[in-house]
Amino acid sequence: MKIIGFIIFLSLASWLLVCWVIVPEAPLEIFLGMLAPLLVGIFTLILVEKIYRREPAKLTSFMASAFLVKMVLYGVYVLLILGWYSFQPTPFIVSFSIYFVGLHMVEALYFRSLFNGGTCGMELREAE
Repeated sequence: MKIIGFIIFLSLASWLLVCWVIVPEAPLEIFLGMLAPLLVGIFTLILVEKIYRREPAKLTSFMASAFLVKMVLYGVYVLLILGWYSFQPTPFIVSFSIYFVGLHMVEALYFRSLFNGGTCGMELREAE
């Protein structure tokens, strides 16, 4: 299974399971807590793979810049969600924190495999 498909499947399956079994009264909060880390994680995986394949020397500066952009993006996202929507903040914050950490762990494992010569099943095709 490709890494992006895997993390999408895992994220959606865990969201459904948590909403069904643990917190059935907060599906929107849990989904919104998952959404930003999932989308940013997918985008990061794609860009890192492309940069690493084309120009590995630029990867460190990209990852430093991406870190700063992601921190600002996450901060704005959390403030917008908590300020804009009137819902239970605790399930959102817990969901966001768990998906943030979990997806970053998956990214780290993928990057380790990528930098050791593997692809973990994710292959980006160049436009011809």
